[in-house]
Amino acid sequence: EALERFDGFVPAIRDLRPDVLVVTGDHATPSILAAHGWQPVPVLLWSRYCGADGVSAFTERACGGGSLGVLPAHHLMPLVMANALRLTKFGA
Repeated sequence: EALERFDGFVPAIRDLRPDVLVVTGDHATPSILAAHGWQPVPVLLWSRYCGADGVSAFTERACGGGSLGVLPAHHLMPLVMANALRLTKFGA
């Protein structure tokens, strides 16, 4: 229910024309556990500089097969900053 309500806000957020838009969660909650888990969480990263991939669902499995793959959380912020053109050099 909360995700469906959030979906309704996405057009208004996009209308703000952010440099980067990131959507993720703070933890996985697998239905089999019915509790917080240790599994990777899905991440959506959008900017005018990142290309689209073939992912069409925002799930752990679908996002894990996307262009970001499964990455350690500490790699996310440098990707966000790079897509906002806030880094003078990425990597190396």
